[in-house]
Amino acid sequence: MNLPIQQNHLDLELVRLFDMKNYFLGIIFLLLSSFYTYAQIVYIDVNYILNSSEVGKSLNIYIKKIRDERIISYKEIEDQFIKKEKELLAQKNILKKAEFDQKFKTLANEIRIYKTEKQSSLNKLNKIKLDNTKKILDILNPIITTYVDKNSISLVMPKKNIIVGKKNLDITDEIVKLLNDKVQLLDFEYE
Repeated sequence: MNLPIQQNHLDLELVRLFDMKNYFLGIIFLLLSSFYTYAQIVYIDVNYILNSSEVGKSLNIYIKKIRDERIISYKEIEDQFIKKEKELLAQKNILKKAEFDQKFKTLANEIRIYKTEKQSSLNKLNKIKLDNTKKILDILNPIITTYVDKNSISLVMPKKNIIVGKKNLDITDEIVKLLNDKVQLLDFEYE
């Protein structure tokens, strides 16, 4: 007889624990829902700001100008290497094997040095872009902070982390306008 009584007692205990669990989940839900009611969450597209603001556009133009100048220079040097290679191949049957091999090694070494210098130049250009982008972000951060404070915003999320969001929660255009009002051009560093 004790077995059914113990079973009933366990059943009642499980029901009570289940009710307490639901009670606590309900409280947590109410607290979270009230937080979300009062918290204003917005999102921002930093890449768009860096590409469409006046200062961002000027940086992109600046980097493109340097890159284009370097591409022209690279093309000229590469054309010279192609010309040297064709001249060397034309002399292959005329030159002694040792002399040809020496000239070939010299040309290969020149090409290797050029490739190293070209890669170094590209790395410097990337560093210039990163350093100057950081300058823009240093200007942008206080603008966003001020905007957030004035508009009682609780949280700003990057747009790249948003799957779906209401367009009215996107503050990117307002920030672009504020950034354009503050600065249009910067003196970009060139090494």
